Formats: sequence, structure tokens, C-alpha cells
Amino acid sequence: MTTFEGRTALVTGASGGIGRRIAERLAGAGATLALHYSSNAEPAQDLASALPKAAAFGADLGEADAPDRLVDEVESVFGPVDVLVANHGRSQVAQLEQVDADAFDEMLAVNLRAPFLLARRTIPTMSEHGFGRVLFMSSVAGLTGGIVGPHYAASKAGLHGLTHYLARRSAGEGVTVNALAPALIEDTGMLPGDPGALATMIPVGRLGKPEEVADLALAVLRNGYMTNQVVSLDGGMHPR
Repeated sequence: MTTFEGRTALVTGASGGIGRRIAERLAGAGATLALHYSSNAEPAQDLASALPKAAAFGADLGEADAPDRLVDEVESVFGPVDVLVANHGRSQVAQLEQVDADAFDEMLAVNLRAPFLLARRTIPTMSEHGFGRVLFMSSVAGLTGGIVGPHYAASKAGLHGLTHYLARRSAGEGVTVNALAPALIEDTGMLPGDPGALATMIPVGRLGKPEEVADLALAVLRNGYMTNQVVSLDGGMHPR
């Protein structure tokens, strides 16, 4: 599939670098864009103004009822969601002893529960229509443990299990479910340390770019034969 003309795409976390670039790629392929933001409204609203068919929608996805309310609002403006890119996320550098029950729950509420609830709400309609794309933005931390914290790693690893569960059960209805696991991407506001020092950890010798993540995201979303996969994009940090 080379076009998303007539399709509505919901991109969460569209105020950030990766979300913005994915939204731009989808718009270029003809999609109507629902751009989600949490508290940083201006970048999402500016992006909506710059794209031909787009609007911005605010929601705190740490709240249990926010995913359903967000989809309600999107549907009231654009109709059913055909493409879900759960790109939003929370990052907090912390050691094991610093992560208490509240910190753990807050991380999973945003990074795992919200993507699940968004998929739970949108996949049935996608299946009814015989077409759908779900892409979860994970992290190499979900594969290796990473350097951010145990709560972050657990939330991203949970997305992988969710991907595998949903993909097997929706593939026959024309719905694909995949995850991307990038690492150390610049201009995201989520780097766990000094960029220069972090770059020395990466075999290719530099941080990744949001545009590179977006290019791969669009390739995955366009491919109706690719599902049930967790795809790494980490400059060679974790070969597998």
C-alpha cells in the first residue's frame, strides 16, 4: 500500500520529534492526521496548521479514561481511526531503590496501559472495516533493560508482549500490529544523559534522528504482510 488517502491516523505524542516526523510522513502519504499532545499544545497545534488535513487533540494519557475520551473526540471530527501510532511516552532516569510503587504505576499507566486501551478501543472497528495499522513505539530498553530505569524497561517490554498478543488475533481481519524499538534518538527530550557521551555507546558513532525513525515507521505501516514484529533501530547496539 503506497497511500493512506481516505484513512485517519491517530499519532500520540505528536509534539515531540519522532511523533512530528511520523505525522509528516503519514500526511505526505495522504492520511488525515489526529495529533495528540499531553501538556505541550503549541507544537501539535502548529503542526496541525501546517498539514493539509489535521487537527490537534489534548489528553493526559496517564488517566485511565483518557484513551477512550481521546478516541471519542477524534471520531467526532474525523470518523473511525484506521491507523494508530502509539508514540507518546514517559521517561524517568532512576535506580532500582528509587522506584517505589507509585513511580512504577505512573510509568506503566502512560507507557503501557494507555497504548493497550487505545488499541482495545480502535482495533475492533479496524477489524470490522477489514483494514488497520497499529504501531507501538517501544525502546531497546524493552529488549536489553536499558539505562533509564526498571520501570521504563518493564513498560517497554510489556509493549512487546501486547504486540504479539494482538497481532495474532487481528491479522486475519486485515489489521497489522507491530512495534519499533529505537534507542538514543536526538531531539526527543528523553535522552538519559549527555548526548556526546551516549553517542560513544553506539556502534555507528552517533545518535539516531527522528527522521530515521519516521522513515522506518512509515515502511512498517505501509506493509500489509508485516505483523507481529518488534523492529530495532539502535545504530547496532543490540544485534539480534
